[in-house]
Amino acid sequence: MASTTETKQKKMLILKSADNDEFEIEESVGVQSETIKNLVEDGFTFVPLPNVYTKALIKIIDYLKKHANKTDSNDEEIKTFDKDFVNTTFDDLFELVSAANYLHISCLMNMLCQTIADRIKDKSPEAVRKIFHINCDYTPEEEAKIRKANAQAFEGQFDESLD
Repeated sequence: MASTTETKQKKMLILKSADNDEFEIEESVGVQSETIKNLVEDGFTFVPLPNVYTKALIKIIDYLKKHANKTDSNDEEIKTFDKDFVNTTFDDLFELVSAANYLHISCLMNMLCQTIADRIKDKSPEAVRKIFHINCDYTPEEEAKIRKANAQAFEGQFDESLD
């Protein structure tokens, strides 16, 4: 006869990335994502994620695992984890934002977007264009004219680094 203290077997999910890599995670970890939660509620245990690539999915699974066990006693540990989590390139941050948006993980989305906003603060328009891979639509003459007409907006110094 089974003891009442016997641990229940944990429900597991299989997540399949856009790169066709599969990852097994506990259901309790995965349901932090609204997308995954909705599929689990519909009875799915195999979850294809066609818009989430392996590199981003690995990081997001780590994030979900760490945040699944969040308590008051490990709050500082979580803050350190989050700080390290966002210490990456802009391109990786953009990929994570896309994945977090698709997975509907609002706390992760908020953290990633705030990190990007903090990192582009005080950057010149040229630096921001470069970070976001935006080509300038203006000719140099048109841009000079706009800068002259709106000189007050361009006063002060910008940080030109792309960190």
